[in-house]
Amino acid sequence: MLTTLRIENVAVIEKVQVQFTAGLNVLTGETGAGKSILIDSISAILGNRISRDLVRTGASKACIWATFDQLPKQVKLQLEQAGYDAGDEMLVYREITAEGKSSCRINGMPATAAILRELSAGLINIHGQHDSQGLTDPSKHLGILDAFAQNQAEFNAYRKVYKNLIAIKRQADALTLDEAEKQMKMDALRYQIDEIDEAALQIGEEERLNARKQIISHAQTILEQISAAHSALAGNDDFGGAADLLGNASGALEHAAVLDETLQPIQEKLAELYYTARELTVDLADRFDEYGFDPAELDQLEERLDLIYRLKRKYKAADVDELLAMADKSREELAHIEKADETLEQLNRQKQELYKEAKQLAEQLTRTRLDAFERMEEQLVEACTFLNMPGVRFVLQHSRGPLAGSGQDTIEFYISTNLGEAPKPLAKIASGGELSRIMLALKSALAEKDSIPTVIYDEIDTGVSGLAASRIGEKLRQTSKGRQVLCITHTAQIAALATSHLLIQKNVEGQRTFTQIHPLDQAGRVQELARIISGDHITDLSLANAREMLSL
Repeated sequence: MLTTLRIENVAVIEKVQVQFTAGLNVLTGETGAGKSILIDSISAILGNRISRDLVRTGASKACIWATFDQLPKQVKLQLEQAGYDAGDEMLVYREITAEGKSSCRINGMPATAAILRELSAGLINIHGQHDSQGLTDPSKHLGILDAFAQNQAEFNAYRKVYKNLIAIKRQADALTLDEAEKQMKMDALRYQIDEIDEAALQIGEEERLNARKQIISHAQTILEQISAAHSALAGNDDFGGAADLLGNASGALEHAAVLDETLQPIQEKLAELYYTARELTVDLADRFDEYGFDPAELDQLEERLDLIYRLKRKYKAADVDELLAMADKSREELAHIEKADETLEQLNRQKQELYKEAKQLAEQLTRTRLDAFERMEEQLVEACTFLNMPGVRFVLQHSRGPLAGSGQDTIEFYISTNLGEAPKPLAKIASGGELSRIMLALKSALAEKDSIPTVIYDEIDTGVSGLAASRIGEKLRQTSKGRQVLCITHTAQIAALATSHLLIQKNVEGQRTFTQIHPLDQAGRVQELARIISGDHITDLSLANAREMLSL
């Protein structure tokens, strides 16, 4: 449960520390004293979104600390799985800077708001001022009923099969084509495959064709340069070539090296150059024939390159490799369509089997909900009767529909608040005060189903007074047995039943507003109850009335 809450620089709260106890903790104070800020601070500690507007004017950041003890087993397990120390206590820290940067820590270690939200689901349940209005939204009724039914296992079993059913249905739908569309698709694929296959393309062909075209286009220039190089090496009738000159030089030194051995290395190098030059001369002579070509070859190259260009443009391909890959992919798709009937038949069989299984599980889920409503209705009637709503009657409007993510059920809570009246939707029948009491009855019933140690009610007494307010206080007191209940109230009857009473008080000092929270002793409680009863003009009668309420 929540034992300590420390707040610094949050709105009008400069610095305050609050101790909470087990049982019913009541918080009272004038409107605008800062009760909603307290709820906002607790909400921030639970990982909910926090605005920089919460930072007190002039402060660099707002800071909130909270200490929890008697942690539920599930919360301890979640802490361990997330890598945090899972002792008997949990310290949570949250801050937000004036620039809007937020940070969190759990037991001194960094954390994310998402982790806080996950953990807080097992620590605190907050019932806000407007939550009762949620009862008037039929879309929320199924969730309320499931929470009471505790049917998570049945829901998960159904959901798993339903998701598989949807996946199979999507595959089957993708294969379902009418015959004309199917034939058109197959014809288009065959045409593409035939056109690319007929071109007899080869990997790397376009690069080779362009290289050959480059050579043919400049064959004359290349031949002239080869001829010049050959003449320089081989010579002609007018002059000797470089190869002959190198041979002469090598022969001259060969005779000299007999007389001077130091010339031998030079002679060997010249001989090597001579033989290399002779080989190059032969190579160049052989290349003459390579550059002789039929003029028709250039036309053939142009036609082939043009064909490749048109295919690439038509099928939006970058190169020949991509065209060939497209043809392979089209062959696969064609084969897939050709055997689609067989695949579709298999998928439809699977779909029928899954639908049958999902329908059975949906029916089991429906049964848990209908059985739960019978028990819930009994508890709600008992609680609402206690809360000064005699003659109330709840009816479940239920119908089975197509399978959906939450099952097959469409439900809505109907209510009759007076004997002899036909049940009608909550939104049309229940007043604000009645909605508050119905919500409290629901929360009380659900509290028995979960292990959440702390429940917070923010003005659950809206729209009620007199006997109904007293009964709400008694119900809160009952609910707080074995757990912790925090209740913000403006009603003396509820405040009188608290096991711990805290006063939220606003003061103005030197042009600044300060909010403080004081635990009240017996005398302080009498004074505060008298204020709630009679306002600013506390009388002896209101004080006596407050003492009597506390004694009772």
